[in-house]
Amino acid sequence: MKIGYRTIKTALGAPLAIWIAQIIHLNHFASAGILTILCIQITRKRSFLTAWHRFAACLLAMVFSYVFFEIIGYNPLAIGLMLFAFIPITVWLKLTPGIVTSSVIILHLYGSGHIQFSTVWNEVLLITVGIGMALVLNLYMPSLEKDLREYQTTIEQNFSTILKEVVKFLKEGNDGWAGKELTETALLLEKAKSLSFRDVENHLLRTHNRYYHYFHMRTKQFELLERMLPLVSRISGEYDHSRKIAEFFEELAGAVHPGNTAVIYLNQLKAIRDHFKEEELPATREEFEVRASLFQLLNEIEQYLIIKRSFKKSDV
Repeated sequence: MKIGYRTIKTALGAPLAIWIAQIIHLNHFASAGILTILCIQITRKRSFLTAWHRFAACLLAMVFSYVFFEIIGYNPLAIGLMLFAFIPITVWLKLTPGIVTSSVIILHLYGSGHIQFSTVWNEVLLITVGIGMALVLNLYMPSLEKDLREYQTTIEQNFSTILKEVVKFLKEGNDGWAGKELTETALLLEKAKSLSFRDVENHLLRTHNRYYHYFHMRTKQFELLERMLPLVSRISGEYDHSRKIAEFFEELAGAVHPGNTAVIYLNQLKAIRDHFKEEELPATREEFEVRASLFQLLNEIEQYLIIKRSFKKSDV
């Protein structure tokens, strides 16, 4: 069983928050631990947003509690009417994550029987201790660099394998490939993008995340690779054109890396296209269909390289 860092933070934060609340003699001190548990998040950005939502909603709940309980009385009807007004306004103010937390504060104030300054101050300190403890713990987030690099390496290896299988088919007509790299790459890209987005939210002041843009670029390239495969299946290795493209794909398969060498291959692709234009027109319908598929394949691989060229290489 693997214990995640969020579990560790929760196990440490909740008792610490309760202990601090007890030391300063707060009523309902256990609620400080509840607030800490609710505010532990998986990213720094989400943690700060959650803290703001809960703190603001709790302050709003205190105002509503004072108005409704003091006017209507400390009875269940007052709670129902107050929630009927409080929840829609909280949603309208986009403080929805704070509804559960503020409900705890509302019940504290209801149980007091009479809202005084000391009662409100006690709740403010509870909120500060509980949410503050979560914020302090969430300042530490483990680095995702190693996992992101592993995803990058595996995805690049799969890209290279897919391109090599295209080469085999164009040269030999080999159709024994099971295509497991396609399914695997699709899953890896989804996981990698999700992880890179977490990395974005862990850096509050960083506006650029190299991995996020990198995996987005690879996703668009992968879509093009998937579109190329049906075209490749219509082409046999009997034609000189298909052999030339196979050699181009073979060279491309050995150059799947973060570096931006797309311009070199775009120039080579242009030379191949120009060479094809100088060839005689197809003599048979079959040759015409093969030639059409080859030209469409060239267009797809050109888009594949343009996407790579447009990718601004950072430190990846």
